Amino acid sequence: MAVIKAAILGFGTVGQGIYHILNEKREELREKLGVELEVAKIVVRDTSRERVPGTQHLLTDNIDDVFAEKGMQVVFEAIVNEEPAFSYLQRAIEHKCHVITANKVMFAKRGIELQELAKKNGVFVGYEATVAGGVPIIKTMKNILLVNDVSRIQGILNGTTNYMLTKMRQEGWSYDQALAEAQRLGYAEADPFNDVSGQDAFKKLMILSDLAFGEQPAWSEVEVIGIDTLTLDDIKAANEKGLRYRHVAEVEKNAEGQIIGKVAPMLVNAEHPLFPIDDVFNAVSMETNYIGTLTVTGPGAGMYPTASVMVEDYAEIIGKRAGFVVSI
Repeated sequence: MAVIKAAILGFGTVGQGIYHILNEKREELREKLGVELEVAKIVVRDTSRERVPGTQHLLTDNIDDVFAEKGMQVVFEAIVNEEPAFSYLQRAIEHKCHVITANKVMFAKRGIELQELAKKNGVFVGYEATVAGGVPIIKTMKNILLVNDVSRIQGILNGTTNYMLTKMRQEGWSYDQALAEAQRLGYAEADPFNDVSGQDAFKKLMILSDLAFGEQPAWSEVEVIGIDTLTLDDIKAANEKGLRYRHVAEVEKNAEGQIIGKVAPMLVNAEHPLFPIDDVFNAVSMETNYIGTLTVTGPGAGMYPTASVMVEDYAEIIGKRAGFVVSI
């Protein structure tokens, strides 16, 4: 049986999730794909700290060790910032490796570049995990776009802010209380700026814009407003009227063909597809010409939701190379 070697770049929450799923699903993946996957290298900053028992021998702080490994074919990337993630994936593609990323910051800016480079090198880029954690929105949109045109996308793309707004409405918590609890539960970082300001949702929206329209609006022209502009009184007043605030990222192509984007709190009524989406769930609603409005929802973050869609990307890529479709 053929052996495919893989590397994991970054071994935090998501990276560890990938490792666990690949081990737990080893037999099933072998049976369905007809190949044996071996995690051969894990790139970290500090090799002295073994995060998962039994992985010390796999750790390296040198990306060159990944490409020196004979039979390396797949690279999973779960690094936070644009660099060194982009440079690592660029090198991986040039070494004829398939790459799978969860890095929304990097992919929003350099995703098209990576995909063009991958096409030239005959490999694939999986990026399902960049947008909405465990929600399979990229695969869904790709299938829809084979026949349909998408005119507008509205989404709850950040589980942290959705959790906070939910608790403020349901429990009467203040903004600070909701944020503190989100941090305690691990939904929000110690520095929650990217979540609460809307920057996290903005980067994800740009990835969806590229996919739906083949281009992004000028970043400087996209209005991005955070949930810190809302007060508990605002949320209570809306609730009394049967309305709910959602932190909505939206992008659309107008009648003149312009791509317009915005991220901001939005009041929605019970008929709106984003109205029932609570807690850390994400949702993406698409307006299409043939299907009408389609909404996809699911868990937006965490070790296993994000890692699982990355492993699904791997299965899909290997399935394409073998000429069959795989679901896990």
